[in-house]
Amino acid sequence: MSLFKRASGILLHPTSLPGPDGIGDLGPEAYRWVNFLAESGCSLWQILPLGPTGFGDSPYQCFSAFAGNPYLVSPALLLDEGLLTSEDLADRPEFPASRVDYGPVIQWKLTLLDRAYVRFKRSTSQKRKAAFEAFKEEQRAWLLDFSLFMAIKEAHGGASWDYWPEPLRKRDPEALNAFHRAHEVDVERHSFRQFLFFRQWQALRQYAHEKGVQIIGDVPIFVAYDSADVWSHPDLFYLDETGKPTVVAGVPPDYFSATGQLWGNPLYRWDYHRETGFAWWLERLKATFAMVDIVRLDHFRGFAGYWEVPYGMPTAEKGRWVPGPGIALFEAIRNALGGLPIIAEDLGEITPDVIELREQLGLPGMKIFQFAFASDADDPFLPHNYVQNCVAYTGTHDNDTAIGWYNSAPEKERDFVRRYLARSGEDIAWDMIRAVWSSVAMFAIAPLQDFLKLGPEARMNYPGRPAGNWGWRYEAFMLDDGLKNRIKEINYLYGRLPEHMKPPKVVKKWT
Repeated sequence: MSLFKRASGILLHPTSLPGPDGIGDLGPEAYRWVNFLAESGCSLWQILPLGPTGFGDSPYQCFSAFAGNPYLVSPALLLDEGLLTSEDLADRPEFPASRVDYGPVIQWKLTLLDRAYVRFKRSTSQKRKAAFEAFKEEQRAWLLDFSLFMAIKEAHGGASWDYWPEPLRKRDPEALNAFHRAHEVDVERHSFRQFLFFRQWQALRQYAHEKGVQIIGDVPIFVAYDSADVWSHPDLFYLDETGKPTVVAGVPPDYFSATGQLWGNPLYRWDYHRETGFAWWLERLKATFAMVDIVRLDHFRGFAGYWEVPYGMPTAEKGRWVPGPGIALFEAIRNALGGLPIIAEDLGEITPDVIELREQLGLPGMKIFQFAFASDADDPFLPHNYVQNCVAYTGTHDNDTAIGWYNSAPEKERDFVRRYLARSGEDIAWDMIRAVWSSVAMFAIAPLQDFLKLGPEARMNYPGRPAGNWGWRYEAFMLDDGLKNRIKEINYLYGRLPEHMKPPKVVKKWT
């Protein structure tokens, strides 16, 4: 039996929310966004990974698979709590409204978080101090390692952990204890940032639940090399005696890149994970489901088989397919955590073993409307070929916007789209939304950019491009009643309204 009911949602990462601090956060605009979703009849909010981002600002390359992104902490909520004052915010720089300029934003947000920490240490209530201590105890499985990792990184000018002094790099207990004693405030400061993030996120999630909105989170299959996870658990990964990866992750040449994508993440020693009963994965998913309601497993095909590239290769072309953990991992998950609401991101080069694994598990896959028009009527991404147990999208964060895609597509594909939709192409974004919404797919989701009819300037990510991604933000005026009512109308027309918004059924009487 499916864990899901027919519904719809919008893809929007919290960084894309409006607000005065240069980046979307978990404050007032996030609550307004949840209201907008609920009032438009959308019961799903899909986000990208929530972890702390580093070089390149990618949510898929985080310093931890367990921690939250401190840049998402809302200064407005800290002001309400008395952890900041209006004077603390008086020197706020002028930030662009439609893009995240990460350099100045990070500097500003960390300055505010440091001010909040100082005020917390000086004058906070015993109740809040007790809550912080309880948080540290609840998250002890990862929090101290993460906080140490970040403090050591700071003390070494932001250097990757493989460039630290050997005793710290290899986690010598005496060296770690000595560092902790000498930098106790720095370590605690990072734990405090996590405390703030988790409090704000859980309050927002609770509000979303009250409004009937579920959150679809995102779990990247791989973790970043320069992360607390790899540093604190090197035995889980293929590393050499110096701590460098021997092989790294990527994907072969595909729709997105002629030379493939060289992700560079270290690869798992799945044999070791199996010996431990997949303990680290169980902890990871347990932690994720404490934050979100449904999980999209990114690069699901990697659980059946993954592309292994020797470390040091300039592109991903010279790799090989290696079997993944397969059904054994998911049986361990099911035995430990029960049946979980998981979406399989089954895009890219999909082989029969991937389809078999997804079907064995009964997981919904993904259908991307933009991928449908390069062949013929049998293309599996065309809506008439969808099955009910799938999640349909106009596009994802890795695609151009609907308008950007259509305007740059070959004329042969554009012609196919117009004929398929029986439309002129003048309102292509909404024509595509309508096609996805009207399909049998259990969930229908589109990026907010498509509802707003925005072009390539609003694209979230260019796969393979190392910088200049993840910056788009909407402005508050864009979410008006006209848009809300138009979304509500298609949710009504295609049976995707939540139960409490559906009009009473009219029973026809035959005479």
